[in-house]
Amino acid sequence: MKKVFLKNALIILSAFQITNVSAQLVLPQPSPKASVLQTVGLTDITIDYSSPGVKSRNIWGDVVPFDKVWRAGANTATKITFSKDVTIEGTIVPKGSYSVFMIPTKTDWTIIINKNATASVDEYKQDLDVLRLITKPSTINNRERLAYMVTDFSEELATISMEWEKVKVSFKVTCETNKQAVENIDKAIGGTWSTYNNAARYYFDKKDFDKALTYANQSISLSEQWFNNWVKAQILDAKGLKADAYKHAVKAKELGDKNVQGFFYKTQVEKAIDEWKPADTKKKK
Repeated sequence: MKKVFLKNALIILSAFQITNVSAQLVLPQPSPKASVLQTVGLTDITIDYSSPGVKSRNIWGDVVPFDKVWRAGANTATKITFSKDVTIEGTIVPKGSYSVFMIPTKTDWTIIINKNATASVDEYKQDLDVLRLITKPSTINNRERLAYMVTDFSEELATISMEWEKVKVSFKVTCETNKQAVENIDKAIGGTWSTYNNAARYYFDKKDFDKALTYANQSISLSEQWFNNWVKAQILDAKGLKADAYKHAVKAKELGDKNVQGFFYKTQVEKAIDEWKPADTKKKK
């Protein structure tokens, strides 16, 4: 009888636990998690934060006191991660994760990057700061929820901004993209024709036409393809060697028309051939 009673009790307890779990409420968070990721050149910049709302409150000087360290978000530390070394407003910041703190005042703000990526305000230690910089906030249209963004970025430079309520604060990050790309090229050299061709295209975009031509020639010496002939043609044209550029454009078309994998610059090549065609050839037509 005792065994039957115990068994029934366990069944009832299990049913209560299941009901209790299923009855748990899942509701929107007051300050939901947010994340932004932007690749700048070869560097990934990631910002993880929580996004509180204004909710008709007086934010600056009230919800966020002036002249005190603020975690620049809500709930937990605001974390910023750089996949490669960067420079922030003149200070070198090694790759890794950091916490972001700010000290707002009525006139200017201090932005802090700290080595302890998970630090709360209570755990914050100034001697772990990687940098502190003072900036002037700007006025924006009302933004209900706090947001971070990476804007105005190129291969080398980006602006990181925090916006909330009617305030925006920003700082600039510089990436060593060109140096990293050159290092990657040097490490990869000795590979296939496409490796050298990609190096040629990179230096062509950087307008270092002599280096670009060197790598284009190395690519063609390994394997003559329509693509590396087309890259070389563009380099030669940029150097003012239009007759030689024309010859390589013609070669690119000849090889491209036979390429079963696709001749995806065909229109551009044909246009260049028409534009670069020697004057005496045009007269014969």
